[in-house]
Amino acid sequence: MSARVLTVVPGEPAAGAAPGEDVVSADEVRRWVRTGAIAARVARYGEARLIVPRVASAGRPLPLALAARAMSRGRVRIEDARGGRREISLPLLAKWTGQLLSEPLRARSLVRRAAHAADALDSDAPAPPSLNLGAPILYLRTDVSFGVRAGGSVGHIAGVINEFARMPDAPILLSTDDIPTVDARVRTHLVPVREAFWNFRELPAVVMNGAFDEAIERVAGGVPIAFVYQRYSLDSYAGLRAARARQVPFVLEYNGSEIWMGRHWGRPLKHEALAERIERINLTRATMVVVVSRVMADDVIARGADASRVLVNPNGVDAERYRPNIDGRPVRTALGLGDRVVIGFIGTFGPWHGAEVLAHAFVDLRSRHPDLQSTTRLLLIGDGAGLDEVREILRRGGAGDAVSYAGLVPQADGPAHLAACDVLVSPHVPNPDGTPFFGSPTKLFEYMAMGRAIVASALDQIAEVLEDDRTARLVPPGDAGALADTLAALVRDSAARRRLGGAARARALDRHTWRQHVQRTIDRLSELAQETHERPVVRA
Repeated sequence: MSARVLTVVPGEPAAGAAPGEDVVSADEVRRWVRTGAIAARVARYGEARLIVPRVASAGRPLPLALAARAMSRGRVRIEDARGGRREISLPLLAKWTGQLLSEPLRARSLVRRAAHAADALDSDAPAPPSLNLGAPILYLRTDVSFGVRAGGSVGHIAGVINEFARMPDAPILLSTDDIPTVDARVRTHLVPVREAFWNFRELPAVVMNGAFDEAIERVAGGVPIAFVYQRYSLDSYAGLRAARARQVPFVLEYNGSEIWMGRHWGRPLKHEALAERIERINLTRATMVVVVSRVMADDVIARGADASRVLVNPNGVDAERYRPNIDGRPVRTALGLGDRVVIGFIGTFGPWHGAEVLAHAFVDLRSRHPDLQSTTRLLLIGDGAGLDEVREILRRGGAGDAVSYAGLVPQADGPAHLAACDVLVSPHVPNPDGTPFFGSPTKLFEYMAMGRAIVASALDQIAEVLEDDRTARLVPPGDAGALADTLAALVRDSAARRRLGGAARARALDRHTWRQHVQRTIDRLSELAQETHERPVVRA
């Protein structure tokens, strides 16, 4: 019988499996279980491996582990690229199964304890916090998500904390996962996840409050802190509790409601009432709430946040990392783009990104402007749930052979891929419920800093940041025909591309670097300390 190895990876398998190895995605294994196809694979493999971003953050992958155990005659283990390993033994599977069976009986108690903890923070009357800017900043990234190697959230986190690293004392970062491109000066500590309630959709986030409490005490228990800065995530109150305990300001970076996102872009939360309560307490009790758009500011103020403590601070860019003089020729060569005019898009293909509109527009461009078919190519950078639909639109429209797919590239490689483009597109679409678009797309500022011509949707903040026919060409959101004609005009006009790109770069340098973003946060926090007669600000 074959001694083949089964390797289960979190995303799409890369080419080049080792001899005697079958590499499949975790989603494919789940499909085998769901359809019963796993029955034909029972005991087929000599051993099985579950590849994860980090063994310490793998939690309790019980369904995949049971499936791997059924398909393997030998050992089963979890592995990561750092050399971490954990054997999945029968006793461990029995322990995990026992936990899973008992946890439904304990879930209500966990939710009740979390609600009581949040209520205590809401009813507490804390002493006025002091602000000492000579001490390090404690940054919390509490998301229960792992293996995110690129994208807007990575750019935002790294952009902010790398600027904090320029302050007199290096910041302390507590995170559930590594963040690419974070400066080496940042004192990074990874918070191990807890296995409890891991196989429940929302409850791991509740459990992680305790994990962060312990990590904060271990790492920063005796360290003076300037303030606690938290990128808000679902059901987290660890940052507010840490700031209260240390009598320092709490700055909440709020990028949108996961409750709203669940309702409109996913599945509604089961414990929505708890999530709403924790979110409201964070928004109303933070010393300052930082949001990326005026639309989001209006929303949090309507939910009780003090308007004087809400700072509208759009996303930004590292203009030294993203710059016009990066050589894009190696990427062009690797992807076979040659000397054609390249229209580019980078993103995670989320429902708000409008990549489907871009796909329809590129099909329209080729049909309405046939003279451009041989000279124009589309470059799609990134991966995500919407990519399959984008591929299908392009295939059906007869444009598949004119598209290059770069896939998900590491954050550090993003600038070189953008440098391979002549025109960059931000085709965002309105919210499905008719509410104003609340985003501040990180890609927008990266596009600007690259000095490339931009075509973007005239949508809320996008239309505030970009000026039509000065720093970009703006088109009606969702209008594929208008997008196609605007792209065609820029493909034909290299002078206009240079003019728009140069003006966009200048605007990014003038208003939208991460340094300016962080300075606005520090300045407003200092003003609040003075305005509310808190203890004097101690400057470095």
